[in-house]
Amino acid sequence: MNAPQWPEADPALSAFHRFTRAQWAALRADAPLTLTADDLARLRSINDPISLEEVIEIYLPLSRLLALYVAATQGLHKATRRFLGAAEGKTPYVIGIAGSVAVGKSTTARVLRALLSRWPNTPKVELVTTDGFLHDNATLIAQGLLDRKGFPESYDGTALINFLSRVKAGEPHVEAPVYSHLVYDVVPGETVSVDRPDILIVEGLNVLLPNRQQRDGRDRPFVSDFFDFSVYLDADSALLEDWYVSRFMRLRETAFRDPRSYFRRYAEIGEDEARAIARAIWARTNLPNLMETILPTRPRASLVLTKGASHRIEEVALRKL
Repeated sequence: MNAPQWPEADPALSAFHRFTRAQWAALRADAPLTLTADDLARLRSINDPISLEEVIEIYLPLSRLLALYVAATQGLHKATRRFLGAAEGKTPYVIGIAGSVAVGKSTTARVLRALLSRWPNTPKVELVTTDGFLHDNATLIAQGLLDRKGFPESYDGTALINFLSRVKAGEPHVEAPVYSHLVYDVVPGETVSVDRPDILIVEGLNVLLPNRQQRDGRDRPFVSDFFDFSVYLDADSALLEDWYVSRFMRLRETAFRDPRSYFRRYAEIGEDEARAIARAIWARTNLPNLMETILPTRPRASLVLTKGASHRIEEVALRKL
């Protein structure tokens, strides 16, 4: 079962401007390349072969666009404070990054953070992943949700909303919990502090889910309410499965061999068995999550980056203002 393609529509009626890779790359203008090959090697996730060419043609135009958006928003906040006679303060610009497991969200988030922190009006850029807001494994097991880790119900939504609300309000030193992919659980007592950044990037599977309607007619705030801009990384589900299995097999030779790894047992079985287990995990958890909760949020993004078979971004869709 593959992810459905974008419907063909009259461009005049579409909510998005669509660009080929070459058309988007031309929008870089004079945005300077501020990352080196060594920088990129440190930012790249396992099994995500992003190149400097990708940075130049896709992420430099995006960082230029975001720098313009952030500057305009900063000006709007200042004008509003002057109108209200309010004290000076900082309202962080919040960017959400969504998409399936194995699509490359972490690499995109880190590359954007590095590029945006080099623009003069946004020197302080922080990055938080929603993994830290997952319920711990003990809670998920007690609720029968361990196999649904990554689905909306596996997160502490109240804690995540409170975190974003405090950051958006300009509070100093707002703490977020930390998740370890090595032990496959939230790390007890460990946090990261977000201290009034110019930009906060929030990366996670389901961050673009809409509000749930309440029976009393009131809205329940949700993560996407706090975003000023959002990016959805898209790819055909058959490609995503292949990328997930490939990553699983590489981790089997690296992180899974750590004695602390939750997946240590998979490093000791045969290659064919490990590959079959990876495909079973994809079919049982990751594919249903993609089709039921992640993919339906794609039309809500400000920008959709669509990847082809080689992980290269082949099309860019920018929401019309």
